[in-house]
Amino acid sequence: TIVPGDVILNQNFPNPFSQTTKISWQLAKGSRQTLKVYNIFGKEIATLFDGYKAAGKHQAEFRGDSLPSGCYFYQLRLNGLVETRKMILLK
Repeated sequence: TIVPGDVILNQNFPNPFSQTTKISWQLAKGSRQTLKVYNIFGKEIATLFDGYKAAGKHQAEFRGDSLPSGCYFYQLRLNGLVETRKMILLK
């Protein structure tokens, strides 16, 4: 069972960003997980990862060059736990 202390979803860097940004997270235990990006209306924009990751530090890159400036959210889901952070795309 995964509890909130087992997962750390970091703020993306850089934030705000103009083209690409990196999203990193840490896991105390390995598990199946998804990392997705949503727009301000809750529409899914991208799936950055969907699968199993072992315990440890992980990172994904998000490219926003084809999207308009604005506020976006990235969400990590695993075993019923959901962590969400906000990021700003400025062009």
